[in-house]
Amino acid sequence: GMMVVRSLKETLHYDKFEEFNLLLSDWWHLSSTLQELSLSSKPMRWIGEPQSLLINGRGQFDCSQAGYFNEGGLKECNFTKDDPCAPTTLRVKPNKVYRLRIASTTSLASLNLAVEGHQLEVVEADGNYVAPFTVDDIDIYSGETYSVLLRTHNPSPPRKYWISVGVRGRKPNTPQALTVLHYAGASESERLPFPPRETPRWDDYNRSKNFSKKIFAAKGYPPPPEKSNAQLFLLNTQNLMEGYTKWAINNLSLSVPATPYIGSIRYGVKPEYLKFPGPEIIENYDIDNPPVNPNTTVSSGIYNLAMGMVVDVILQNANVLEGNVSEVHPWHLHGHDFWILGYGEGKFRPGVDDKRYNLTNAPLRNTVALYPYGWTALRFVTDNPGVWFFHCHIEPHLHMGMGVVFAEGVDQIAKMNIPREALGCGSTREMFMNQGRH
Repeated sequence: GMMVVRSLKETLHYDKFEEFNLLLSDWWHLSSTLQELSLSSKPMRWIGEPQSLLINGRGQFDCSQAGYFNEGGLKECNFTKDDPCAPTTLRVKPNKVYRLRIASTTSLASLNLAVEGHQLEVVEADGNYVAPFTVDDIDIYSGETYSVLLRTHNPSPPRKYWISVGVRGRKPNTPQALTVLHYAGASESERLPFPPRETPRWDDYNRSKNFSKKIFAAKGYPPPPEKSNAQLFLLNTQNLMEGYTKWAINNLSLSVPATPYIGSIRYGVKPEYLKFPGPEIIENYDIDNPPVNPNTTVSSGIYNLAMGMVVDVILQNANVLEGNVSEVHPWHLHGHDFWILGYGEGKFRPGVDDKRYNLTNAPLRNTVALYPYGWTALRFVTDNPGVWFFHCHIEPHLHMGMGVVFAEGVDQIAKMNIPREALGCGSTREMFMNQGRH
């Protein structure tokens, strides 16, 4: 389930105790071990789309709650009493304001959520309040969280409404996840009178971008620092390494070493740090076509950041290995929130696009979408010593190398009292065993 951290200074106005948690996920029949083997094969065997979408861990396969609308399609689900696959019904009263806390833990799918007959007021994203805005539905990417306010009306007679979750950003081959908003007094057994709302077209990226661009920080949130100390350009590409399909950043595919990064730094097994690449890595790359030279190599992907730096990260998307395709990548940073400075089409243009950054009310997030053939810029402050992953939150992409590591405040890490239990792998494990301390 979800872990909810409540603020002592809650500023949102909704009816006390009237809230629901919606944890969204995707489900494969193939085990994670077999998926890993498929992705690591030569040639790579793609795992395909998930068999089901889940809401709070519950979902269906080979049937649909709305099956009675589908002539010749999926049959209608028949649930028994206390059926573990039956959806959790959201029971509401009229003329109330409910808070829906929505989180996506999908491995692959980008999702869209809608509540039939109701609008949603977006008020929080990734644990930070945003300037409220109202939509008919929301797009949510893996790793993201939102709070929305749902205002119930007073239907007469009382009735039920669909809550639908469908795939966006990929050509879907997975039925919608469905549950029901059930007004007090509505019949328990009566079917819903209308089919669920169709999920917006999967490749309508302008729609997705328009949603992202509506998100601004709430009043009172600190703006980003006016200037940065460093710019880190991260070119996202799909590559080959000795026939294996990889994802790479600046032509380096992340390979996590056996010895934990923080243990290497703490005990002097120094990792090899990467240098900050300049804008020419993007400038000289054709992002609109498959790579001319698809070859890549592996790297520990670690950047050394001093404390107190203001770092800009420019994420640049590009074409995949074959065909004319560029995918959505939700990027997630551990240990920090960052300001989203802006989104753009095509190649990032230093000296041009950075002059249009939002430095006034940029939202604070920890996950951000990188859209096809475009760029996303973010800014963060190195104020949390440690070793932090920054990676695509799509599990197959991370497994295939799509990430980097920020080692922050290395001089402070070397003085930390880190529990040995956290370092029981690789060289640090051997060191502890040789010392007779493990």
